[in-house]
Amino acid sequence: MLPLYVVNNYGQFNHLILRALRDLDIDAKLIPNTTPVSEVREGCQGIILGGGPDISRAGLSHEYVRLGKPVLGICLGLHVIAQEFGGTVQSGQKGGYGAVEVTITDHDGILQGYPETMQVWASHADEVVALPGDFDRLATSSICGNEAIAHKHLPIFGIQWHPEVSHTFEGHRVFENFFSICTGQNKG
Repeated sequence: MLPLYVVNNYGQFNHLILRALRDLDIDAKLIPNTTPVSEVREGCQGIILGGGPDISRAGLSHEYVRLGKPVLGICLGLHVIAQEFGGTVQSGQKGGYGAVEVTITDHDGILQGYPETMQVWASHADEVVALPGDFDRLATSSICGNEAIAHKHLPIFGIQWHPEVSHTFEGHRVFENFFSICTGQNKG
C-alpha cells in the first residue's frame, strides 16, 4: 500500500504531522514541496499539505491539489486549497498560535466522531475569508468563519487548526478519518 505524503511547507509543526501518523500506524513520508508532480501522483495514496509561514513559499502545493488524490490541508494547506479553487485568503484579525473553540457544523467525513464544540490550537495570521464555490463549511469559530472546509464532490478538505499538536482535542481523529477516506473506508 502506498504511503500518505506530508508536504513540508516549512511550518514548525510539519514533523509532528508525520509523527502523529506514525503513532497511528499509518505509513507516511515527509516530502519537500518541490517534489515533482509526477512523483507525487505515482507515489502516494493521499496528500497532507502541511502548514508554513507564507503562501509564497508553498512550492508546488497548488499543483498537488489537482492530482485526483485525497487532500487534507492544514493551516497554510487550507489556504492553498482555498486559493486554488477560487476562494479568498486574507490576514486574520487574530494572529499568533493559541486556543480556539470551534463549532462543528458538519460531522461527516473528515470531522466524523467529533463533538459539537471543541478546543483546538490554531494560528489565524491568515484565514479563508471567502469560501470557494464548490466547497462547504464544516466548522466555524467566533474569530474565523471558515475553520474547516470540504469540496462538495472531491475528497479535498482543509482545516485552519493543527490536529498534530497535543493542545488540540483528539487531533488524531482527523488523521484517522482522512486515512479512512484515502483507503475507501469512508467516502467523505
